[in-house]
Amino acid sequence: MLSLQNAFIRRYDTIVLSDINLQIQTGEQWAIVGENGSGKSTLLEVLAGKWPVWRGKITHDYGNVLLSKVAELVPSDYSFNRIIKSAAQYYQQRFHSFEAEIAPSVREVLTNQLKPVGTVDNHSVTLPPNTISEADLLATCRLLSIDHLLDRPFVTLSNGETRRMLLARSLLKKPQLLLLDNPFAGLDVHSREVLREALAKLKETGVTIVLVTSSTEIPKSVTSVLKLKEGKILADEDSLIETNKAAFQPREIVPISPTYNFELAVNLRHINVTYSSKKVLNNVSWQIKKGEKWALVGPNGSGKSTLLSILTADNPQRFANDYDLFDLKRGGPSMWDVKNKIGHVSPELHLYFPQETTVFKTIASGFFDATGVYFRKLTDEQIQQTHAVAQWLNVDSLQDKLFKNLSKGQQRLVLLARALVKHPPLLILDEPCQGLDFAAVEHFKEVVNAVCDSSEQTLIYVSHYPYEIPSCVTQTLRLSEGEII
Repeated sequence: MLSLQNAFIRRYDTIVLSDINLQIQTGEQWAIVGENGSGKSTLLEVLAGKWPVWRGKITHDYGNVLLSKVAELVPSDYSFNRIIKSAAQYYQQRFHSFEAEIAPSVREVLTNQLKPVGTVDNHSVTLPPNTISEADLLATCRLLSIDHLLDRPFVTLSNGETRRMLLARSLLKKPQLLLLDNPFAGLDVHSREVLREALAKLKETGVTIVLVTSSTEIPKSVTSVLKLKEGKILADEDSLIETNKAAFQPREIVPISPTYNFELAVNLRHINVTYSSKKVLNNVSWQIKKGEKWALVGPNGSGKSTLLSILTADNPQRFANDYDLFDLKRGGPSMWDVKNKIGHVSPELHLYFPQETTVFKTIASGFFDATGVYFRKLTDEQIQQTHAVAQWLNVDSLQDKLFKNLSKGQQRLVLLARALVKHPPLLILDEPCQGLDFAAVEHFKEVVNAVCDSSEQTLIYVSHYPYEIPSCVTQTLRLSEGEII
């Protein structure tokens, strides 16, 4: 059905994929696995007709129809629709109740009944005809367990719920070729099982599916696995994990943490957050002493990101709640004073981070809690620290590249470096290993353990995968439906 023959793929001035030979038959399910930067997502874009073959050729059995009209690519971000991308341009938006009220609902997104951003008079807008039947809509949403979300504003969805919405939108187009970029990322245990079952059912309908995933998340319905390493296909017997990397030596490269003058990093008292009469957080109290290392866990939609948004000063409802940060009562320190003491990374930050920034400036922007260095002058110490943290996370060779030219996994490592660069007293790492390969996850856990090897360093770590949580974590807060369990 679809064939790549001796294909070379070039992005800008770099050859990303070399001598790719691949034949995909109708109804097959393929998994593409490999280390970060190996070309997995680029290969998906080639199969979707969104990136050309530089040398070699690509052929398919769809007649004279363009491949881009047949294939449906489900990306790992909001780039699926320019209106939605524009409506969600600020990652804090999901926490603003006013923005949630005017944002499109999940039903409007899925049926393409979207008004242009900034519409004042609804009668002035002529929407395209709705070509999706209610029966198809409900069946697809039930397949992915999001039918109960149809009337929710899409910006209020959790990361995992948003990913299932993206997949539902693509399934409703009834594509012949479905391409999924890291579909399991950000999903809780239940949601991952829902997706595996959905893929098995889709296989029975004859839909051809190719997904990029990790080697530990290959669904049973997959019929073939393609391994990539450094842009080339590996034979089945070849290992994906490098075994000859130099041993990580944290004591040589991680400086001693400074001393911080507070007793409680976090003291939340009966926190409540409500959107459109729905309580997202209900009477949540949480104390974190200086130096404690916590895991924050719970299913998609349990309120984890909302709780963190109180701490990072991104949620306007923080003013209606009672809490202290770093022994200072809410309302005392400014938002920027709070952010200056926190190193933060999250899936939302990754979605909206400026793409035209160099890796060096991206990391250095962590000193200023901004998304760019712009005209700020770095001190010699800050320059040295930026280079050092880039080395810790194995991205020092990328510092002159633009953020947009990195793979998703490499981008995530760079944002992790940004969170670590100023040695903040509180690290909030919200699903930090999303999109990283196994070797990168293990390396990052070693970095976190090294950075947190101090009674002064406080950590909140969020993950749906127990193996991703570093060994320094000793305490756990569990949320379910906005409440502590």
